[in-house]
Amino acid sequence: MFLQVFLLPLVGAVADGTRSKKQLLGLFAYLGAFATMGLYFLQGDRYWLGGGLFVVANLAFGAAIVVYNSFLPDLVGPDQRDAVSSRGWAFGYLGGGLLLAANLGLYTFRDELGVAEGTAVRISMLSAGLWWALFTLVPMRRLPEPRRRPAAGHAVLSGGFRQLRTTLSEARRYPGTLLFLGAYLLFNDGIQSVIALSATFGERELDLGKTTLIVAILVVQLVAFGGALLLGRLAGTFGAKRVILASLVVWTLVVVVAYYLPAGRPLEFFALAIGIGLVLGGTQALSRSLFSQLIPRGKEAEYFGLYEISERGTSWLGTAFFGLALQLTGSYRIAILSLVVFFLAGFVLLARVDVRRAIIEAGNEVPARV
Repeated sequence: MFLQVFLLPLVGAVADGTRSKKQLLGLFAYLGAFATMGLYFLQGDRYWLGGGLFVVANLAFGAAIVVYNSFLPDLVGPDQRDAVSSRGWAFGYLGGGLLLAANLGLYTFRDELGVAEGTAVRISMLSAGLWWALFTLVPMRRLPEPRRRPAAGHAVLSGGFRQLRTTLSEARRYPGTLLFLGAYLLFNDGIQSVIALSATFGERELDLGKTTLIVAILVVQLVAFGGALLLGRLAGTFGAKRVILASLVVWTLVVVVAYYLPAGRPLEFFALAIGIGLVLGGTQALSRSLFSQLIPRGKEAEYFGLYEISERGTSWLGTAFFGLALQLTGSYRIAILSLVVFFLAGFVLLARVDVRRAIIEAGNEVPARV
């Protein structure tokens, strides 16, 4: 996360200044895919190899996502972005759910297949990298290369540093954009923390087994497919900001309900997973499409670099808050309830964003619904 704070904005600046934006996407995607495949070779005491591959895969993924997200304003106009972004997230969750289901099947029936537990896990890591590499072929073949200002090959990196300094100094001209980033930092940190800590909460506090927790994750993945499409349609009627605000209310209710969940009752935990899935993909998709409206033209990748910092570079805040609450109270229930702070604070900041004004300040066309 520390490295991404420095890398991702630079990647965005380089992407905005090169003619080979699609090739940059492929470079980072395949670097991450092969690092993920390399996890197959983890055995014995090769923890240094595992740690190195894990860091490389995450850095590459973050960099690839910065470039990937920056294509959205190039592909569709302002009135179509909510729908397209929602479909992108929906199919992402569908693809992830299908692969997870296959891996869950392998892990569950490993004894019948004559596969050791460690081998089943290593095959799952290998399949994730192969899946990533395979579906990267789709954008590499079908995405149009945006027209970019030319940059000499040897000057791309140094030019990226200069451009990044310029962008950071000019960002204060767009207070609405910065306010949205602050809101996103808070509520997305709450989302990521709930996702990251739900398995720990289910295991330590609710006494649920590993298989139950993995199935719950699968439920979230599959429901998020429909949830992203549903919230995308609602945004077409009510506007992205209102739908995101409503989803934050649902996230708050999810955390409160989790506090009261009885132990040893997987059905209630699955019901909560369905609630998470309904708002998970849609919140992420609409946040991306709304932010794309607030970016000055020609600086899409740079600002999505800052956007990814809000998602990855600060993603330790929620877990730290959870850990502090757990240490002070000794209760996982109070610790999970403490994450409500991030959703409430994010709601308040997002409610203060004047979306129409922020879009105009960025020099963009205002969509019919904001």
